[in-house]
Amino acid sequence: MNSELETTIMSAGDLPTIPVVATKVMQLIESDRATAEEISKVVSTDPAVAARVLKISNSSFYGRQGKIQNLSSAIVLLGFSTLKSIVVTASVKQVYQPFGLTEKMLWEHSFGAGLAARLIAGKVAGVDQEDAFLAGLFHDIGKVIMNSHDRSKFQLVMERCYNEEIGFSEAEKGVYSFTHEEVGALVIQKWNFPDSLTETVLRHHTFAFSDLSDLSLLHLTAVVGMADLFCLKLGIGQRYPDDTITITDSKPANFLGMEEDTINRLLEDFREAYEADKSSLTAAA
Repeated sequence: MNSELETTIMSAGDLPTIPVVATKVMQLIESDRATAEEISKVVSTDPAVAARVLKISNSSFYGRQGKIQNLSSAIVLLGFSTLKSIVVTASVKQVYQPFGLTEKMLWEHSFGAGLAARLIAGKVAGVDQEDAFLAGLFHDIGKVIMNSHDRSKFQLVMERCYNEEIGFSEAEKGVYSFTHEEVGALVIQKWNFPDSLTETVLRHHTFAFSDLSDLSLLHLTAVVGMADLFCLKLGIGQRYPDDTITITDSKPANFLGMEEDTINRLLEDFREAYEADKSSLTAAA
């Protein structure tokens, strides 16, 4: 990992801490002694987070037939694992503030990738859907930190992307001495998420693993890489859809051994679900 990045950002204390509600909920769930009532009380301490939890719980991605009216019902019906990822999502939303156009696009892309990763993981043996959701959500968290740390510098990268019609990874090389993947991995590390999440965020573009024997990590990273491509192809969090992307020929598709028909069905399922829910799930409030 880039030593300049680690020294500069970590010593300056500019990496955010994970929001309090998310931390408390994760601690409760990991203690194995949590009750639905205890978790509901913690989430309720932040009304904005509680409202987002209910919005996400009622989205088509979770396949609920009836409307979930309160937090206790959400916890019972969705289960602790799913609820944890939803609470983390709802809490981390504040990292994307203030909510200008750049932040809006970053949030839409990140949240969309989380949802796409969850759908894709359902077709991949050995990959937990909620782990995939969080990995997709956080895959570009480095961009958010870079933008909040020095907005004018980050905008130089965005301008290069649009003016020169190049990808973000290529554009950032001319502005930064480190990558958004490296920044993101530091954030995940600081938030004490599992090492597998750190590694996935760090390598979701390159797949440069020194040890290829850990298939679960490879597959999780490939799921996130494919989710990222889904969003880019559909224009989620971008100015325009990228019709030049051929997902079936991509590294993630090769790693997963996923057939074209399966990929196309997942892409269409994701498109429909995202369109149905995007107004409520990606709103600034």
